[in-house]
Amino acid sequence: MAERSFKKEVEKLKAGKGEIFHGEGILAVTKALLENGVSYVGGYQGSPISHLMDVFGDAEPLLRSLGVYFENSASEAGAASMLSASVMYPVRGAVTWKSTVGTNVASDALSNLSSGGVLGGTLIIVGEDYGEGSSIMQERTHAFAMKSQLWLLDPKPNLESIVKAVSDGFELSEATNTPVILELRVRSCHLYGQFEAKDNQRPKFTLAEALNQPKRDSSRVVLPPSSFLHEQEKINSRWPRALEFIQKNKLNDIIEVENSEIGIIVQGGLFNNLNRALIKFGLSDHLGNCKVATYVLNVTYPIVEEEVLRFCKGKKQVLLLEEGQPNYIEQCISTILFQAASSCKLHGKGLLPVAGEYSIGVIEQGIEQFLKKTRRVAPPLKAPFSTLTAEERQKLQKEVPVRPAGFCTGCPERPIFAALKLVQAELGEHHVSGDIGCHIFSSLPPFNIGTTTMGYGLGASSASAFNTFHTRKDSTQKRALSFMGDGGFWHNGLNTGISNAVFNHYDGVIIIVDNNYAAATGGQDIPSSKFKNPIRLTNNSIANAVRGVGVKWIRVIEDTYNVQQLSAVIKEALTTAAQGPKIIIARSECMLNKQRREKKVFRKKLAEKKRVVKERFGVDSKICSGDHECIRLSGCPSLTLKYSDNPLREDPIATIDSSCVACGNCGEVAEAAVLCPSFYKAQVIQNPAAMERLWFKFKQSVIQYLQKRRTRKRALV
Repeated sequence: MAERSFKKEVEKLKAGKGEIFHGEGILAVTKALLENGVSYVGGYQGSPISHLMDVFGDAEPLLRSLGVYFENSASEAGAASMLSASVMYPVRGAVTWKSTVGTNVASDALSNLSSGGVLGGTLIIVGEDYGEGSSIMQERTHAFAMKSQLWLLDPKPNLESIVKAVSDGFELSEATNTPVILELRVRSCHLYGQFEAKDNQRPKFTLAEALNQPKRDSSRVVLPPSSFLHEQEKINSRWPRALEFIQKNKLNDIIEVENSEIGIIVQGGLFNNLNRALIKFGLSDHLGNCKVATYVLNVTYPIVEEEVLRFCKGKKQVLLLEEGQPNYIEQCISTILFQAASSCKLHGKGLLPVAGEYSIGVIEQGIEQFLKKTRRVAPPLKAPFSTLTAEERQKLQKEVPVRPAGFCTGCPERPIFAALKLVQAELGEHHVSGDIGCHIFSSLPPFNIGTTTMGYGLGASSASAFNTFHTRKDSTQKRALSFMGDGGFWHNGLNTGISNAVFNHYDGVIIIVDNNYAAATGGQDIPSSKFKNPIRLTNNSIANAVRGVGVKWIRVIEDTYNVQQLSAVIKEALTTAAQGPKIIIARSECMLNKQRREKKVFRKKLAEKKRVVKERFGVDSKICSGDHECIRLSGCPSLTLKYSDNPLREDPIATIDSSCVACGNCGEVAEAAVLCPSFYKAQVIQNPAAMERLWFKFKQSVIQYLQKRRTRKRALV
């Protein structure tokens, strides 16, 4: 059950030759893959390319009619390994994942694939999650492309360029027997536009044909002596063919201006930002008609020496826009100009920030500095984008509180950390290793739990060094705790975390948070999802998998909102005399997915005039003491503060706003912590039954009678 259904958009994928395709960048990539005869597609979801996986999942009938196989891979390594189908056979394949973190996981398979080379076109679609909207460490894919000799495409952010890049990528791959990376930045994935569609193509050579005509070529297997020859082949054969193909097919765009002594070289993905900045100086228009000579690198690796020299010929100074660090492209072009004894001077990181996202405002400043360097009067900026100085930024950081990411309203993971906080209040602080996923938000207020996060499914491995059972001298020594999500568990946590813990007699506690989905990436199904999936086998037990690798101590909590039960189990795990890994599986459905599922049923019943019930929690303002302990132990966005109507009470009291989803966490936490009895639950019934109406009227009349009687008594006093 993904975050968003694309069944309506999937109909657009059926567009034929000459029709105008309107849609989002990710949808355009899907259409382009089908137009170019892709035979198989795999991948692992993650921002900003999760939707690509979701679109293919919803397009299963269309894919089947075209003979295209689609797979939700167990990990990025599994997805990259799928591309081996194109090593021996002329079948086109594509895989996708989230930028550097996915590439890191897939690196072993990619290195082998690059070494042996491919016969059919292979495309690796990477969501380049770089910049201020990123959720991961700030690194670029460029380094991996250079290391493994994979060609890297970074097309201009418009649908025509993106669709063309898919076609160019397949053809470049086949022309050079090399896998190609198509890098799509966040804006490219989610921008909207149009392009002229082509007919969808069935694969020219199918997987079934490959199975019926098996081929073998030992020279493609990455073993000595073949692997030594592969390195030579990359440089002496594949590289020259790539340079020739890029030039011949004009994959890079060159915008020439007559008698121009200056120029700009830019990564394709940054072109829109550059163009917007140039517009501010009156040096371009909204159609991209630049008045400054511009060399757009839709292929950022390899760099074509002949094109660079041809562009720089006759120019005195050139500005390079390369986002991120290290400055690989700047180093490469500097070397090209130096070796050619070119008089053209290259400017790059000297005029632009060394690291960080190149927003429009940042590029404006760089262009302004470049124009001053070249002794040209910079045209006055037309309504410049505001860019803060270092002093202004420091002042803001001090005066304006940060807004870190946090758990959603009603998140079933919130009470887990409330329970752990209560246990630590009794047993003392423990070392806690986090993991990639929603549960890493526990490291932020109000919980402040967790010290590190090393990678998806690596929570247990992150605590493995604290395996001190063999040096334990008494029962007072604390155990380490670690967290792992159900998505991370199936990704690689079962092997690297649980199996490894059993093998090494790990004596710590591992809490597996099971919310039924890959919730952090959009709510996609995983093997342990308990709801039926028409094209996938789900409802596979995490507990059975854990037992299967040898874990003896297992506790399963079916309702994470039961804070008292959670606290008792965590305390037991931390204090038991039992040796070996202690596994706690805490299960409750992701609230976002639950709400999406239940709202459909609710709306349907409401439309059919059937009885529906909504639950809400509240706080009795007359009972609330205003100590705010409930907020410190819950942190739910719907639990906030308001000023009391009582003039004698100065401190604000707790209140629950309309965003409440009636998960009950705040009340459970209050009860478990023995805080206060001010929480109550109310039911809102729509289309009630006749007896319910009668009972409601009776209760209302009794209440009104009692209220009137009290009013009369007060009047007498």
